[in-house]
Order: sequence, then C-alpha cells, then structure tokens
Amino acid sequence: MKPLDIVFALLVASIWGVNFSVIKLGLLELPPVLFSALRFAIVAIPAVLLVPFPKTAWRNVLAVGFFLGVIKFSLLFVAMKVGASAGLSSLLLQAQVMFTIVLSAIWFKEKVTKYQLIGILIACTGFLLFFTASSENLSLTALLLLLLAGLSWAVSNLFMKQAGGVNVLHFMVWVSLIPPLPLLLFSYHFENDQPLQLLLNASGATWLALAYVGFISTLLAFAWWGRLLAKYSAATVTPFALLVPVVGMFTASLVFDERLTGSEWAGTSLVLLGLICCVFGAKLRARLAR
Repeated sequence: MKPLDIVFALLVASIWGVNFSVIKLGLLELPPVLFSALRFAIVAIPAVLLVPFPKTAWRNVLAVGFFLGVIKFSLLFVAMKVGASAGLSSLLLQAQVMFTIVLSAIWFKEKVTKYQLIGILIACTGFLLFFTASSENLSLTALLLLLLAGLSWAVSNLFMKQAGGVNVLHFMVWVSLIPPLPLLLFSYHFENDQPLQLLLNASGATWLALAYVGFISTLLAFAWWGRLLAKYSAATVTPFALLVPVVGMFTASLVFDERLTGSEWAGTSLVLLGLICCVFGAKLRARLAR
C-alpha cells in the first residue's frame, strides 16, 4: 500500500475505535435502533439533495445500506444496549476481518494464504473462549449479536468492493438514505412510540455523540474505507481493523473504567494474535527465513 493510504487506514481504524465509547454515551439516553436511524438520517438529509447518485448499480447502494446500515449497526447497538462493554464490542466486531477474507475468497476468488487461515483458526479459538465465559462485560446473547453484526459488515464490504472506483463520499451519502425509514418504523413499533419527545429531552452530549457517529464515523470513515477496498484486495485492507479494538479498549478504559476478566483477556489475546497473523504472518516468516 502507498504510505498515504496506510495513514488513511490507520486514521479510519482510530476513528472507529473511539466510536464505541461514543456510541455507549449516546445509548444512555436513546434506544439503540432509533440512535442508529438518526446517525444515518443526519448524514443523508439534506446532503442527498446536493450529491449526485454514484456511478454504480442501485443494488450495490441498496445492499450496503441494508447490510451495513439496517442490520450491522442495529445488531451492534442492541448488543451494547443489553450490556456488551464498549471495549469488547470493538474487539468482537472485528470478526468481520475473517468473514471478509473467507467471503472474498468465495465471491471474488481471492487467494487465502496459509497464514491467513492459521490466523482465522487462532482467532476462532479466542471467540470460543468468550462462548464459555459469562461476565458483566458480555452475555452470550450480546456475543452472538456482535458476531452476526461482524458477518453483516463483511457482506457490506463485498458490495463496497464490487461498486468499484466510484466517488465513495457520494456513495456513502446515498447509502445513508436507505436505513432511516425501516429503522424508524421498527423503533416506533418496538422501542418507543414517542421518538420526538425523546429527542427534545436529549442532552447536548447525546447530540454530539450523534454528530460524531454520523458525520465522522459513518460518512468520512466509511468513505475512506470504501476507497481503500476499491484499490486493494480485501485481505490487504480489512486487517487494518485490528487497530480498532486496541483503540476501543483503551478509550473504554479511560471513559468507563472497563476491566476484563481473566478468560476475557485470554480470548482477547488470541483474537488479536489471529488478526496479526492474518496481516503480518507471511512477512514475519519471510524475515525469519533470511
């Protein structure tokens, strides 16, 4: 990758790492699906009136809007609302790295190296530890929701890559137009039938959280991420997301004083080791062989 693209990849990962603590703060006052709907609404309106439709098929916009906006973020926000800590959410959502590599091998016929396969197996062992552990930081329900959110993110990565060399800023604006209506309808029927009252009572901190999650984490970060996926293979780009849980856990420890149990530390270490193996396994092997 070019040095500037590496900088963008690292910046995106840092933005997303901080994002989990910001989401946690926003969910203190708003229900999860309504929060998710609003994050996309403030991006799409009124920008969609000023931005031309990207030069790609409608199905790519609809698919990313559905899998990323409706499914992935709803599952993530619900998981955090039912008790998943910000730090562990930032880690477990990175199952998308392994899901993306495997799905890209099937869909785009991209080669999966033996080091990526080893890394996936190591990380899966770490995920299994979370299945056997039950703590105040993570319930089994939250764990399953986070893994499904990671799978949905992986599917959206494939459609973003398939969209090709489009203007990704325009692409993300139009993608953001898809989720608000179905999410608002769902929220109205199953969360709260007086959303306007909730918004009127929301504090300035909640609105700042929405602004960060909407404009910075959604619009800018995903636009940069989509541009990188269009230029490089999924196996090259997605592993940069391993920085997300590092930033996420550090931020959560500062903001919420989150602490992990012994089994959670073991699982975290294995997941990170697996992700590192996916990214650097071949390079480390080559250096050791010199």
